[in-house]
Amino acid sequence: MRRFEVISDSAGVGLVMGWFGEHPVLGPLFAIGGILLISWLSLVIVQRYLLRLVHLMAQRVTSRWGVELLSDELIRRVSWFVPLMIIHRTLAFVPNLAPDLLTLLQSLAFSTMLLLAVRAFSALLNTVHEIYNRHPVSKDRPIKGILQVINIIAHLVTVIFIIAALMSKSPWVLFSGLGAMTAVFMLVFRDTLLSLVAGIQLTTNDLIRVGDWIEMPQFNADGDVIDIALNSVRVQNWDRTITVIPTHKFLEHSFKNWRGMREAGGRRIKRSVYIDMRAVRFLTSEEIEHFGRYELLRDYIAQKRAALEEHNRSRADDPDLIANERKLTNIGTFRAYVINYLRQHPGVHQGMTLMVRQMQPTAEGLPLEIYTFSNDTTWAIYEGVQADIFDHILAILPEFGLRVFQNPSGHDLQGIVEERVALQPA
Repeated sequence: MRRFEVISDSAGVGLVMGWFGEHPVLGPLFAIGGILLISWLSLVIVQRYLLRLVHLMAQRVTSRWGVELLSDELIRRVSWFVPLMIIHRTLAFVPNLAPDLLTLLQSLAFSTMLLLAVRAFSALLNTVHEIYNRHPVSKDRPIKGILQVINIIAHLVTVIFIIAALMSKSPWVLFSGLGAMTAVFMLVFRDTLLSLVAGIQLTTNDLIRVGDWIEMPQFNADGDVIDIALNSVRVQNWDRTITVIPTHKFLEHSFKNWRGMREAGGRRIKRSVYIDMRAVRFLTSEEIEHFGRYELLRDYIAQKRAALEEHNRSRADDPDLIANERKLTNIGTFRAYVINYLRQHPGVHQGMTLMVRQMQPTAEGLPLEIYTFSNDTTWAIYEGVQADIFDHILAILPEFGLRVFQNPSGHDLQGIVEERVALQPA
């Protein structure tokens, strides 16, 4: 019985081979179709069961790195190796296939596997980058540019291997010819090489991080850094527009990084109130008594009054002359009031520079500059603190007999005209 089965099998194979011999065109087509069908079934089986196995392994893996590395995208790309390997290995058994065509088909299958390998490697780099970005160190040491360089090199090497496979030559022959093409590559990839060097220097020297607020007027960039890549740095401006700056430009142009301000915890307030110099004068005794009742000026008035009385009593020859005495001025008292007001303000950083100073007088008046820092660097809160300070300063200024300088407007001129018309006799 076994002998009969063997003879039957041999006869069946003989019939099949005879049919292939009688149909030299249809035979290879059917054989290739069968190979493609088997490859497709293997792909379906591998993706269905391999992915299920991977999910089971991911449930047992406690490390986040392991879970991410077993991602569906990476496994799906790797699963294509199985059908491609079947095609590459079984093409040699296709009958009546021309040797040159067989070599070409095998080269195409091998090249496709190489392309698939580099795409899987690219997916792996993307996974590594996503995992790395979840760690706080990623803001200080971004690796996106480095991974992009590795990805580019991997693709270039893969292209050389694919060309060598299609030409049926050793890849080392092509690599040996790259020396003569170095100048061409440096010319073509000039910006990429410069950006690579710039990215390394920016990262090594910690000049810029994702999330930093930078200003680069040359490119109209003023906002937060949202991405640092190999060839470009993306900045989201405060008007929500995106500015893309070549990475190597950060070594060619100056830029301002506000990270130090945020880390220090204080944002500078530097703004002047222009005082009408015609309103500057000495205080009267009644005004000194009046300001002495101010809580913010009580100690200042007491100290100044004692010091001035002692000075005037010991040195003034003729107290009737105003130039022979030291007196309090309304602007000096106002400056002391503003300093004490800032020292008790809850929005002002008391550990940083705090002063109120007079600047060089100008045609617009005497600038009285407030130089201090808010204790919150958030933009909206900072503007609120600054506005609160100057709201109070402008409102309290007339109490000291001072006026803010302001160029005459049409309303002012109209008031003067109406006043003069009213004074004229009917």
